[in-house]
Amino acid sequence: MMNRNALLSVLKSLFMILAFGLVLLPHIADGVDLTYKERISRLVVNGSYTATKDGKTIFSYNSDTRFIPASIWKLTTALAALETLGKDYHFKTEFYQDNAHNLYIRGYGDPSLISEEIDIIFKALKKMGVSEINNIYLDNIRFEIPQITPGVSKSLNPYDVENSALAVNFNTIYFSVDQNGAITSAEKQTPTLSIMKEMGKGFKSGKHRINISKSRKNISRYVGELFRAIQERNGITRKGTSSEKEVPKDLDPLYVHYSSKALYEVIREMLFYSSNYTANQIFLTLGATAYGYPATWEKSSRFMRGYLDKNFPSSSKEMIFDEGSGISRNNLITATAMLEVLERFRPYAELLPLEKGRYIKSGTLNGVYTYAGYFNNKGNHDSFVIILNQKMNNRDRVLDLMEKWYRGFSK
Repeated sequence: MMNRNALLSVLKSLFMILAFGLVLLPHIADGVDLTYKERISRLVVNGSYTATKDGKTIFSYNSDTRFIPASIWKLTTALAALETLGKDYHFKTEFYQDNAHNLYIRGYGDPSLISEEIDIIFKALKKMGVSEINNIYLDNIRFEIPQITPGVSKSLNPYDVENSALAVNFNTIYFSVDQNGAITSAEKQTPTLSIMKEMGKGFKSGKHRINISKSRKNISRYVGELFRAIQERNGITRKGTSSEKEVPKDLDPLYVHYSSKALYEVIREMLFYSSNYTANQIFLTLGATAYGYPATWEKSSRFMRGYLDKNFPSSSKEMIFDEGSGISRNNLITATAMLEVLERFRPYAELLPLEKGRYIKSGTLNGVYTYAGYFNNKGNHDSFVIILNQKMNNRDRVLDLMEKWYRGFSK
């Protein structure tokens, strides 16, 4: 049996071990943090990252240096639209008819003017008693954007589409080529059009979606052909042709169509598909709403600068942009500024795609790889940002390490 002195000696030793452990504990924790930091630093050659816990920044690197954000910039445009236009905002398109049964269509930049929506329009017109349409005239003057969209190239890729006040199906055509080279529409809601057969020549067998907007004439041609085809599908007699023409000043609207989708859903789809076209339709609409139509890039940039200065006074100067989608390499932002956007966007977090339990938006350009979103913290949303402007795309590995690091803070 242990005597009193031996027992006291053992207890004293245990106390010293415990005290020594408590002294070392912060350093051990630092070692764990440093391990994550070191592992991430090997992956981030030129970029930045940061994350929050309960609204407070828990770690960051290079977060006050500007980098190209790519498509995570769409969150800024989306936030401005939700707070300015409201989540229940609906884009409109106006329809007029003269005494000669000519139909005039005036566009206001509805990004969701797709085949299904046009079918709804003709059903509404038919219900109003429209049984004959001769010429179709397209009024596209509500957007005054003669220059190309900043950042886009002349490719046929859908992400390089131009913007327009009146456009259909995101200024893209979706067609199928069979083994014999025959071209048909690749979706049942859209009839096969002559523009598909013309632009689809030379493509391999299979399904293809291409950008038709490199020629402004193609934009109007596509609108005219699609409206004509769906008009016939709805049994409304047709004569004449389609062409661009402004609505006469003495005509009153016959019908004003408001998009079936509210802005909230438009933005959800924009973020899911990362639609540059939709983002810039919204961006241009913001400027026109603030300063009047016609919409211009200058008005929209002026609006956005004012919005950022008002709502992000400490970081507005770190946000540089010339369009609303992130396709332009002239757009720049710091991780800290992006974090502020995410903090304000938190009520709309569920608009973001959900992947591996994270609400997340990605951005990709050649040599640009970004993420912005939220970790799930027992039903709450904690923000994170990764901006890599480098050759190697390590963002997934960086994000996994960041989440493990973050979870250590969350315990």
